[in-house]
Amino acid sequence: LYPASTTKIMTLILALETLPLDQTITIPKAAADVPEDSSVVPVTPGERMTVKDLLYGLMLRSGNDAANAVAVLCAGSVEAFVERMNQRAEQIGMKDSHFVNPHGYHNAQHYTTAWDLALLTLHGLSMPAFVDFLHTTEWTLQKTSRREPLLIQVSTDLFKPDSLFYYQGAWGIKSGYTRAAGLCYVGCADRDSKRLLAVVLNCRT
Repeated sequence: LYPASTTKIMTLILALETLPLDQTITIPKAAADVPEDSSVVPVTPGERMTVKDLLYGLMLRSGNDAANAVAVLCAGSVEAFVERMNQRAEQIGMKDSHFVNPHGYHNAQHYTTAWDLALLTLHGLSMPAFVDFLHTTEWTLQKTSRREPLLIQVSTDLFKPDSLFYYQGAWGIKSGYTRAAGLCYVGCADRDSKRLLAVVLNCRT
């Protein structure tokens, strides 16, 4: 099935392995090379910010622009980063997955399975920095030359106590949607000293 923006779990893992969080980077031109209906942070080519702010934009705003920026910063080009994504998928044992971009915008050759996404997420959960990012539901991006400070938040109803869908102990990890992929979600919850991981793809409600 199509993973939509749950793809960004892989992008985050590779970024955390490659880029120091406190490093100040310049957003590359590739950040602007996303389809018009993409979700964006937004980040702008030439804008300077920390890696940490860029990755929060990737995960909390699900920015396709941020995903392309991460790809170039990590591997020199989007294409080289995608190769790295597929290599890592093979190492993890994701036998039924293939990536063609770092963000999950629809492509018929960009696919995975719920099982493979679970394997990927379990790999991420072994990294303390990954867990720290996914426990954060809001973050203020520091002021840059292109904008004022920007508060970004996760809107997932699972985390809201007044929501019909609230689930005690739920946190992370990544939602996604395209018309072809449907509603997708990789979620985690801690309760009674147990950790539960759920992967749901191709939901229509």
